Amino acid sequence: MSQPVLSLSGVSKAFPGVRALSKVSLDLFPGEVTALIGENGAGKSTVVKILTGIHMPDEGEIRINGKPVLFATPHDAANAGVTAIHQETVLFDELSVAENIYLGHAPRTRFGLVDWTAMNRDAAALLLSIGASLDPQARLRDLGIASKHLVAIARAMSIDARVVIMDEPTAALSAKEIGELYALIETLKARGKAILFISHKFDEIFRIADRYTVFRDGEHVASGLIDEVTPGRLVQLMVGRSVDQLFPKRVRNPGDAVLTVAGYSHPTEFEDINFSLRRGEILGFYGLVGAGRSEVMQALFGLTQPSRGAVNLAGRVAAIRSPADAIDLGIVYVPEDRGKQGVILGLPIVHNVSLPSLNVTSRAGFLRMAEEFKLARAYTARLDLRAAALDQDVGTLSGGNQQKVVIAKWLATKPKVIILDEPTKGIDIGSKAAVHEFMAELASEGLAVLMVSSEIPEIIGMSDRVIVMRDGRIATEFANDGLTPEMLVSAAAGIGVDKAAA
Repeated sequence: MSQPVLSLSGVSKAFPGVRALSKVSLDLFPGEVTALIGENGAGKSTVVKILTGIHMPDEGEIRINGKPVLFATPHDAANAGVTAIHQETVLFDELSVAENIYLGHAPRTRFGLVDWTAMNRDAAALLLSIGASLDPQARLRDLGIASKHLVAIARAMSIDARVVIMDEPTAALSAKEIGELYALIETLKARGKAILFISHKFDEIFRIADRYTVFRDGEHVASGLIDEVTPGRLVQLMVGRSVDQLFPKRVRNPGDAVLTVAGYSHPTEFEDINFSLRRGEILGFYGLVGAGRSEVMQALFGLTQPSRGAVNLAGRVAAIRSPADAIDLGIVYVPEDRGKQGVILGLPIVHNVSLPSLNVTSRAGFLRMAEEFKLARAYTARLDLRAAALDQDVGTLSGGNQQKVVIAKWLATKPKVIILDEPTKGIDIGSKAAVHEFMAELASEGLAVLMVSSEIPEIIGMSDRVIVMRDGRIATEFANDGLTPEMLVSAAAGIGVDKAAA
């Protein structure tokens, strides 16, 4: 076994009220991918921040090629050859591709000025070396997510990084772009780079990783070769228990129609949407990117206005001109982007949960703190929220726990219909199982659920019926009886079932 390029040993980190890491260890080897695996809140993000100089550990040691190092700033980490490529790339949209690649270490003329010709030339060569056909002088704002990832990788190459951290790099990529990223990772491995790969997707982990390290509740649980472990064993290590049933079995017995949508149309996003939703039913919406699923849900919640169509709720015409109208009628929406649209970062958990229910927690125009805490405690307990206290800043929570806060917030309003847009996107398998279990519980209690998901197993595993959208229209509707992935994909792509299966 070769010597690790980078090692963590006995590293601990605490924040007010939270112990994020407790004496963890991690080894990264040259020319290998190590997958860092763990539930939301396991300590993965804290490790990344320590490795990139954003946080300093309270105790423990970081070694590069066997020598102790101290990363007091991100600049220290970069100088030591450690760089990170995040799910949302940390680059500058108003700068050019070349400027982003060489920011902070641009080539200089003999007069100390930026050598623009050399920078653009070197950037073009770097991009070519990783198979990226990008114009070095193009503005980053004009590029897609996949191209921005290529720029981030080129930047890592420009500083001759020894360690490349990839934090959920495929979250916003298409299947084709993911394949191209895998090829780039193989190129980095061939050049002897040590790669730390963080993903919640087990198919990615077993496709790309050579080694694994598992964290649970801020502690190191296990490490080893990926070829010597099974997905089931990794799940057990992650959550401390076996998640045998990701999709809970439940009695499917929908009641009367709660929501009816007829002729719903938007000038640019969707047209002639017709469906009904029954009490105690989970109705899944599936489709490819751009199919219009989320846009329909946003209109039902009053975020956008349709050009025509009617909505009936419990037999009455529903005029939804704003989210306030939707909430008053009993329709709530858990958005796909929980960080920007679901929670208010900087506010504590208790205020996030109670915000839509101020009529319950106030009297004569004055907020009653005790009532706010009582409400938040009741609904976060149902979802098994992992937090030090209810006055903890929601921005310090893991993605899975932020999702629980969003769901708790809306359940506190006692809705008739809950819209879940990609409810398990970016959360770990243990949290997914918990969200699925809770969805089944809500349906059994009579709540009507609209679920938008791009994950076929989730659509098939949780839905009573499935509506497939394509190009802003409903392509078909399936009863979930013998439904297969091929049937869904063929309907979403507009091709025959036999061709899709092939």
